[in-house]
Amino acid sequence: MIIEFSAVVSQIIEYAPQARQLIITQAQKNETVIKVLQKLNLNPTQIPDEVDIVYAYTLVEYGVYKHEAILKLLQQKTVKDDFWRAYSNNSPFEFVTSIRNFLSENIDLNKSIIQANTNILWELERFGQIFVSVAKRTKSDKYLPYPVWELDVYPKEFKATIDQKTQLFCGREFVFERVREFFRNKDRGYFTIVGDPGMGKSAIAAKLIKDYCFPCYFNIFAEGRRTPEQFLASIREQLIRRYSLQNADNDNLSALIQKVSEKLTQNNDPLIIVIDALDEVEQEGRDNLLSLPQNLPKGVYFLLTRRPYNLQTKRLSLSPNTPTDELDLRDDQYTQLSNDDVKKYIPLFIAEDKEYGENLRQWIQSRNISQVHFVDTVAAKSENNFMYLQYILPGIAKGKYRDLQLEGLPEGLQGYYQLHWLNMGMEEEANQIKVKVLYVLVDIGIVSPKLIAEILDQEEYEVRAVLKDWVEYLTEKESLEDGKKYYQYSIYHRSFLDFLKDKDELHPGREILKEVQKSIADYLLRKMA
Repeated sequence: MIIEFSAVVSQIIEYAPQARQLIITQAQKNETVIKVLQKLNLNPTQIPDEVDIVYAYTLVEYGVYKHEAILKLLQQKTVKDDFWRAYSNNSPFEFVTSIRNFLSENIDLNKSIIQANTNILWELERFGQIFVSVAKRTKSDKYLPYPVWELDVYPKEFKATIDQKTQLFCGREFVFERVREFFRNKDRGYFTIVGDPGMGKSAIAAKLIKDYCFPCYFNIFAEGRRTPEQFLASIREQLIRRYSLQNADNDNLSALIQKVSEKLTQNNDPLIIVIDALDEVEQEGRDNLLSLPQNLPKGVYFLLTRRPYNLQTKRLSLSPNTPTDELDLRDDQYTQLSNDDVKKYIPLFIAEDKEYGENLRQWIQSRNISQVHFVDTVAAKSENNFMYLQYILPGIAKGKYRDLQLEGLPEGLQGYYQLHWLNMGMEEEANQIKVKVLYVLVDIGIVSPKLIAEILDQEEYEVRAVLKDWVEYLTEKESLEDGKKYYQYSIYHRSFLDFLKDKDELHPGREILKEVQKSIADYLLRKMA
């Protein structure tokens, strides 16, 4: 058979434009081709609107410096299809659920991602955000409306708290096992972690939230964030976004969790809401704190942390068929386990804390102390209190105890507060103004140095000097007034607040707290006049 090349050529010429475009379109679905185009500065100004192409460009932009395991996950066709379905439904958390299901069936890939120490939720959030930005460059209506691709199930105002509480976190496995056991064996319910200040309740809550991305709320006294209204507004926003709830903007807590429970299936994770520091809630009346429901629908759990309570302060009345369990960190059965965790934390701090680790190592070496002896001694003095460690270890590194031998370190958290109190000369009559500055913080809560100075009839620079001495115990909050930036301060932790109140109660002859309260009342009268 003789081929008429002239006829073939004429046909190629006729269809060349279409073939050329088809080849280019197909090529742009390939990550390698896209990378070559970018290197040659031949990237198109407008990306074709095919989903496969947008996804491929997203993989290229996202993939810089990313671990091979997470890229392999996102390159799976099933994952791509799940992503587009979640995008089209404007439901980012639908993608999270599908990823979890996929990884549960692909054990080796899941192990690789875990070994890469990858925060999978953060990676999925970043990938989705890049996809949205690439989709916008197509200028196609196909991708409208652009979803708000945020996968953090906790509000941004808690991110700093969670990061700080989980820094150098270790141990507490006995707590997590009890929590997991409750979730496995009960189809709903309340689990409460009880402990004294500094025993690590908030850190445990933060670790669970960070690892499992539970909806959450932190009652924070120092930030004035502890009312039922604030809690409901935050949880409502989280649940609406996480579960794409409809017509829920004005729902109360019971209505919200009922709507979520109706969306839960066998393939869904249960709804677990973590609430830290229930004891710090400011709420009138005798109802359950935060109006927590007496009954829970199937698949709904609350994990609470709180200080020890009595019948009057408990304020959590539940129906008999609502499962409950409690772990009290003070129980004797947990003393040795907590001590073991403290002994894990101290060498971790010495080895890995970027700010204080090196100076702490030098302090230990300069005294010819073995690290084992240092760990054992500090652990014993801590009385299993992690807040003590968070104060004492940086304090040693900063030279606060240069003249003290290891055995001379303060005993327990209250001992630590007392030693700092004495070192600041707070018991001396000449320093009563320092005490009064702190007591203004005790009585008002959040206050500026200027206001403290006006209440106590002192110079503002003197007030600032006192606050500087106690900076590690205070929270600084930036505010704006008339376009000008200023700072307000509050006491960082309830345990220090209680210490200050006890100081005056132990010295009733001085009654400084009452004097401060009178100064505040007089100031308010002057302002009203």
